[in-house]
Amino acid sequence: MSKENTNKFDVIIVGGGMVGLTMALMLARNLGEGSSLKLALVDGQKGEPKATQIAEKKVDSFNARVSALTLASQSLFESLGLWQKDIAPHACPYEDMYVWDAEGTGNINFSALDIQQLALGHIVENRIITQSLQTKLAQYSNLKQFKESQVKRYQALAEHHTLSLADGTELQGKLIIAADGANSFIRQEAAFEVKAWSYQHQALVTTVRTEKSHNFTASQCFLASGPLAFLPLLDADSEKNAQFYSSIVWSCEPDKASLLMAMDQASFHKALQAAFENRLGHISESSKRITFPLWQRHATSYVKPGLALIGDAAHTIHPLAGQGVNLGLADAECLYKVISEAWEKAEDFSSEQILSRYQRQRKGHNLSMMALMEVFKRGFASDDLGLRWLRNVGLDIVDKASPIKHQLMKKAMGF
Repeated sequence: MSKENTNKFDVIIVGGGMVGLTMALMLARNLGEGSSLKLALVDGQKGEPKATQIAEKKVDSFNARVSALTLASQSLFESLGLWQKDIAPHACPYEDMYVWDAEGTGNINFSALDIQQLALGHIVENRIITQSLQTKLAQYSNLKQFKESQVKRYQALAEHHTLSLADGTELQGKLIIAADGANSFIRQEAAFEVKAWSYQHQALVTTVRTEKSHNFTASQCFLASGPLAFLPLLDADSEKNAQFYSSIVWSCEPDKASLLMAMDQASFHKALQAAFENRLGHISESSKRITFPLWQRHATSYVKPGLALIGDAAHTIHPLAGQGVNLGLADAECLYKVISEAWEKAEDFSSEQILSRYQRQRKGHNLSMMALMEVFKRGFASDDLGLRWLRNVGLDIVDKASPIKHQLMKKAMGF
């Protein structure tokens, strides 16, 4: 590129999380290389500091944030040449999922064997995925990266969009793809209408070591305070201890979350064991606890001329089913296909007419998944005796109704 058009691009992806990096890799790998398509990635996140010493406890070496990748997301990473070598060695498959109502007797068990699969999905530390994507992206010279660069100004002009970075750099893009998270700066500056509400809950996250093996099972119980999930982790460095670590996501009201955060380790372990009905025995270790507020958000439109929202910038969902990142990855894959088809036909891929194809394919699916999670959240949060009886009966009925259960499993796996 000549000096005068160094900062002019066809596509600029804003956001260096899992969804933004995946979007960038698909474009760089499949469209950018060997073509005239000019690509840029703007990542405002600071790089993770390198560890200066080995963690005193193994439990502290796991990343606090994890994702439950569906088989559809696995397939996407396989197509990008990342799964087998980079992600799979650190991913813990969950072969079963057990869900029960702690306030009643209803329960349901999902097994991969019931639908002739080896696993229902995999639990992976977020940093494993992002590091793998970043390493792969470094191989492509057709993508220019602006790392640790905050976007401070966005402007939509007739022929292009402009981004002003904190260091004074000016970028021009024919198409801006906003993958900059739930509090998307681009979405706000472009005045997208968003419907949002707080769940009035905090998610408490930590990693624990348990007395009993998780047996590659993802478990979730619905408590009066909110859902509590134990997600199996894999200690790839130790075959002996491989099945004794789990990532915890405990959704509860702010007062309860504050109480749990203030506890010493022994008290917290005792409270966690009791809440989980001691199903994995004594909890001997736990990592630093973090909390974050839970919101549901949905942009009423995902696209405008020359601009598209993907992932959390377009929608956020309750984490009780672990679908958030999978919906975002599906957004990225869908938008890539729309851009690719338009590029091959020499169509204007930045036009609202073309971008609307992406919105039509993804919006309905995202809304249906969000509605399903809302039903679960509100249904299990209610103290109404009639509804409590109904949800327990419903769980038992679905557990015994194989066709319905199999359809739920396939939907959750992204099929």
